[in-house]
Order: sequence, then structure tokens, then C-alpha cells
Amino acid sequence: RYTWVTGKEPLTYYDMNLSAQDHQTFFTCDTDFLRPSDTVMQKAWRERNPPARIKAAYQALELNNDCATAYVLLAEEEATTIVDAERLFKQALKAGETIYRRSQQCQHQSPQHEAQLRRDTNVLVYIKRRLAMCARKLGRIREAVKIMRDLMKEFPPLTMLNIHENLLESLLELQAYADVQAVLAKYDDISLPKSAAICYTAALLKTRTVSDKFSPETASRRGLSTAEINAVEAIHRAVEFNPHVPKYLLEMKSLILPPEHILKRGDSEAIAYAFFHLQHWKRIEGALNLLQCTWEGTFRMIPYPLEKGHLFYPYPSCTETADRELLPTFHHVSVYPKKELPFFIHFTAGLCSSTAMIALLTHQFPEIMGVFAKAVSMISRTCVEYL
Repeated sequence: RYTWVTGKEPLTYYDMNLSAQDHQTFFTCDTDFLRPSDTVMQKAWRERNPPARIKAAYQALELNNDCATAYVLLAEEEATTIVDAERLFKQALKAGETIYRRSQQCQHQSPQHEAQLRRDTNVLVYIKRRLAMCARKLGRIREAVKIMRDLMKEFPPLTMLNIHENLLESLLELQAYADVQAVLAKYDDISLPKSAAICYTAALLKTRTVSDKFSPETASRRGLSTAEINAVEAIHRAVEFNPHVPKYLLEMKSLILPPEHILKRGDSEAIAYAFFHLQHWKRIEGALNLLQCTWEGTFRMIPYPLEKGHLFYPYPSCTETADRELLPTFHHVSVYPKKELPFFIHFTAGLCSSTAMIALLTHQFPEIMGVFAKAVSMISRTCVEYL
């Protein structure tokens, strides 16, 4: 639909190729040959041409009306509205639950049956998460929250799907800030990997307590209160993790449709976060004002050179290259802000280098440098007399 309206391709070939690999990883296994419909779907996921993939999905349904992955493909690639996609995902859920129960009963019979259960579990979780996202898009937020909570409770090992980040966004839409804090308390742990959603949501909650009364002029006169210091430190922490987000939140840079895959700490993650969370920052009075006043101070706190980190590992230099593969060509990719050295340091370094060079030349070529020095002094004296 984005292409119909704008005439631009929102997803790059690299991004879509990663999706194709994900589908093959999640939705296929070595036992596909035991079920004819799964054999057809295995070929469908490898097919590059979208019409051919859709045709293969219908062929799989003719062989087995309970082929869950066929409904998933149709929901993602044939449906043109969220309502149509949700209808197909509900059919996929009904079929997926039936297949999952069968696999559970046979899981201990052989390694092949265990692999089949893992695949059927992946399919079921994927369908439920997609249904939660459909409910969120259609405004049924409490229903979406319930599905996500049930998924996290029933399948805790599958944190790679980042369902907790979808849950954070839905709870923010409900303005259930106590529940948001409870989720953060579980996932914003030193031993767990961070993300822009976690770091910036934590900053938003701390900012919320002080932003409505914050004034730069007042703060400069009386100093920052403890709550304001905590909010500023949380913003600095978030900006150090992903420095690209503030320009999108402050609308200093245009948003685009997020890619299907994001790179942690990269521009792609910043776009995805701002795309879904900008409204939550706007809803809290003064939050964006506090962000604008404080976010650039982060780069004065990070040690120099940039190979050193402060609160996180040093920012990886390879993110720019990967983001250029993930983001469309019409988007100007953000790069890590360079830390500028003061003019005095540049001036001093230049002066010392010049002095050292003159001393070296004088030592090596004393006669030539003597003539050069006399010529310079005569020119200087002439200029002074002329003035």
C-alpha cells in the first residue's frame, strides 16, 4: 500500500531477503516431507515471486485445510487490510493450535517429532503475536495486551521475538505507567540486552515526573532537583545507547516507514522506535522540551576517543554500513555524531607542530634557514613601516 501511494519501495531487497530466511527458519523443519502441505509450503517460502508464493499457499490448503503456515502467508502477502489479515490469522490460529496439540502428544517418540514440535511452537507463537499486533492496530489495545502477556507467560524462552517491547508500547497507549514500570523492572536488567524501546521508555517515565514544571532558566538559577537529575541521567543513558532517536522525536528529521529488521543502536532502530513511540512523548507535557534541552550533553560526557564507552560498550562503527543495507536509498542515514575538539586544542597542536618543524629545519639547514629568517624579518619590518 505504501508503494501504491508514494511510488517508492519501502523495503530493500536485503531486508526482504532476511524475512525470507526468517520464514524458512521458523516455519520449516526436516519432517516436512511427512505432510504434503508442508512440503508445498517449504517450496513456497523459498519462492521469490509473490504471486507464485500465494498460489503455492492455496495449493497447500487444497491438500490440507488445516495448514497454518499457508494462512500466515496469505495474511501477510495477499491481505490488503488489517481486518482481512486478522481474519486469516484467526484461521491460522485455529489450525495451528490443532497441529500443536498433536505434536505435543508425539514429541518424545523421536528427534524428528521434537523438531516438528519446535516448528509448530514457532508457528503458534508467531500467529498469536501477529494477532496481538492486529488488535493493537484496530484499537483493541486491552485485547492486545492480554495476548502478549499470555504469550510471555506461556512461552518465556522466546524473548527473541521482543514481545515485551510490543507490550511496553501498548501499555503506554493505555497510559498504564505503573504496568510499564513493572515490565521495565523485569527486562531493564544489567544482564539482559538493551534496546531503544527499553532505554527511552525508562527515560520517558523519569521525565514524566518533572517535565510539566521544567524550565531551563529556572534550573540554571537554582540547579537541578534530584528528580530532574535522574531524568537527565536517564536521557543521557538512552542517547548513549542510540544517539539517532532524538532527532526523530524532536522532528528535526523526517520519519519513514520502518524496515522489517532493525539494527540495535542503529538508525533503523531509531526510526522504528520513533515511528511507534513519538505519540507517547507528545502526550506527556514538557517531555520533548526536556529532551531537547539535555540530549546533546550526552556527547560531552562520553570519554574521548569514541572507542571508549561510558555506560555501554563503545558505539560500533559498522552500524552505518548495515543500516544502508536495511534502509531505502531515498532515506539519508544518520551517523554517529562526531565529538568536536575545542578550537584552542587545534590551535595549540598546530603551533607546536610548526615550532617543531622550524626547529628541525634549522638544525638540518642552518644557513638556508638563516637567510629565510632574515627575509621574513625584512618583510615584516617593511609591512610595519608601511602601516
